[in-house]
Amino acid sequence: MSVADIVKADIIKANARNTNDTGSPEVQVALLTARINELTPHFKAHQKDHHGRRGLLKMVNQRKSLLAYLRRTDADRYTALIQKLGLRK
Repeated sequence: MSVADIVKADIIKANARNTNDTGSPEVQVALLTARINELTPHFKAHQKDHHGRRGLLKMVNQRKSLLAYLRRTDADRYTALIQKLGLRK
């Protein structure tokens, strides 16, 4: 199960650039981060779930690609998002 609808709506609202924004890189990265954070404890308990781990790695790589795109196109939005989500130190 993915992020609950209520939580998903809050994440979109907190990271959207305008009222109808659901597809900007900021929103996509925030949603992927929430899903990754939700799945991480599962893999600590189930080390042999390799099929599920593949999906997690796909999400991590998708987030990485979106962050690279954002850094390449608009560095100010990139740094603001990184600080807001606490991804890099």
